[in-house]
Amino acid sequence: MAVNVGDVAPDFELKDQHGTPVKLSDFRGRKNVVLVFYPLAFSGVCTGELCAIRDELPTLVGDDATQVLAVSVDSVFALRAWADQEGYRFPLLSDFWPHGGVARKYGVFNEEKGLATRGTFIIDTEGVVRWKVENDLPDARDLDEYRKALANL
Repeated sequence: MAVNVGDVAPDFELKDQHGTPVKLSDFRGRKNVVLVFYPLAFSGVCTGELCAIRDELPTLVGDDATQVLAVSVDSVFALRAWADQEGYRFPLLSDFWPHGGVARKYGVFNEEKGLATRGTFIIDTEGVVRWKVENDLPDARDLDEYRKALANL
């Protein structure tokens, strides 16, 4: 089942790279959320995308009114190693078990490959999806599109 623009974003709770639970609904009424699903830690395109987010974070989130949450099927341990290696300061969330459960809720799980596709959802402070994009596995997303969508909130 796919989540579309105008839908209320399905709530979830996942552990970040430090093992701390992060719940989507905790941001409701406080921050917009850029929810970024990606296939696998340590892979080339994923590293490039998340490094771009890391490097452009101040221009993406502006005055701290936006939170980036990145989700993959990797374990908390792999995410911690990757975050430490690359200097990621935003939450990397583990959708490890049930395997891809949150990606399935959002309609961005590739059953054949057993991982999330490159889906991004911008969720407003009321918990409503205001923008989304899904790219094929080898195709990186464009941060300028994130900026445009966030500017329209």
